[in-house]
Amino acid sequence: MREQIFAIFQNLGTLALLAIAFPFNCTVVLASLLWNFFTRSNANLVALNENPKNILIGGGRMTKTLQLARSFHAAGHRVILFDLDKYWFSGYRFSNSVAAFYTVPDSQKDLEGYTQAVRAIAKKENIDFFVPVGIFAASYFDSERKPVLSGYCESFHFDADTMKMLDNKFTFAEIARSLSLSVPKTFLITDSEQVLKFDFANEKRKYILKSIVYDSVLRLDLTKLPMEPYEKMALHVKSKPISKDNPWILQEFIPGTEYCTHDTVRNGTLTVHCCCKSSAFQVNYENFEHPEIKEWVSHFVKELQLTGQLCFDFIQAEDGTIYAIECNARAHSAITMYYNHPGLADAYLNKEPPAEPLQPLSDSKPTYWLYHELWRLNEIRSLKQLQKWFKNIWRGKDAIFEVNDPLPFLMVHHWHIPLLLLDSLRSLRTWVRIDFNIGKLIQFGEDIKYGNTSATPKL
Repeated sequence: MREQIFAIFQNLGTLALLAIAFPFNCTVVLASLLWNFFTRSNANLVALNENPKNILIGGGRMTKTLQLARSFHAAGHRVILFDLDKYWFSGYRFSNSVAAFYTVPDSQKDLEGYTQAVRAIAKKENIDFFVPVGIFAASYFDSERKPVLSGYCESFHFDADTMKMLDNKFTFAEIARSLSLSVPKTFLITDSEQVLKFDFANEKRKYILKSIVYDSVLRLDLTKLPMEPYEKMALHVKSKPISKDNPWILQEFIPGTEYCTHDTVRNGTLTVHCCCKSSAFQVNYENFEHPEIKEWVSHFVKELQLTGQLCFDFIQAEDGTIYAIECNARAHSAITMYYNHPGLADAYLNKEPPAEPLQPLSDSKPTYWLYHELWRLNEIRSLKQLQKWFKNIWRGKDAIFEVNDPLPFLMVHHWHIPLLLLDSLRSLRTWVRIDFNIGKLIQFGEDIKYGNTSATPKL
């Protein structure tokens, strides 16, 4: 009962705050629309293209999808988005970069229906190029483990075995180590007793438990092991849903500076690469040139001859050594830093890679999500923190808002998210946070990455 009461107040309170912000958002968006109407500025932002393509992007509720749509559209291509049926209200369907928006069944519940729906979209829209983003990077294969759009168009993604290897934190670490690339010590865990019997006494560093299957809530738990007393550690470890069917990893915790990357790769060559300082819950991106990380990624993708989109998490230890913590076979939200780069579409489409991978332009501003930043105001406890907050806003750029394409900024915050909150209120469910970046309420048991995560135990 207490949780249900909290759910009511949490959802109603957040809806009230969004209602207060609505007039301000609406004023900015209407002003932008009027400016575009009278100046006709939109017409000057789309390049003439002698060979325009029909681009299909899966994952219509995420900001990184919007960025790709805007980049392809600006280069003169026609963009079609799709998402799951339950996200029919995606705020990005209102972008002027999107020519059409479709919904499809959830592949976890109806794989055949999902496959047929995506193929029907590709056939109807005469798709030339398919880019899966977010969960669609994982639900990319049909019942025979073949690409859903095999034979329909070019699909910019990995094969099933490569996808399985990259998304599994354990197998990724094993492959990287076999290529003489630095990764933390990583052990596969299929039973909590393996952790409790682990000989921590002979280790120089602490360890952390991580779920192999992506969970947006559990991933924030970075409790270091071992813990004292033993009974406390046993209680913590046994609280995790570890089993043979749901394996975890025990990974060496390396103190240092965290980084994340977005990488677009074709035939083992980097075509797009950016690097940012990172954190467990990352919603601010500023380009940071890191030659050692770029070299690590270049070596990895070249050895495996990869084609698709990747993002890596790294730690640079106090001695300067970099360690790749994990890899995700999908686009990273850091791609929002390419909001003003005219070459992003070609970096995906061209068969011949550029001499050097594209990085954000030198005048590219750090990107943030304004409603995330407003939410953070309640965490500020000092003048120094407030000054840092103002600095982030002043020198950065909202990742969603564009003067020439303002409607997504209104519809995400005052249509998409409110509908999610109303559904949460109806079901009396609480949530951990609102992620305006990926267009979701982060709730326990939600946002699980699809895919087979089996591997051979090492402990």
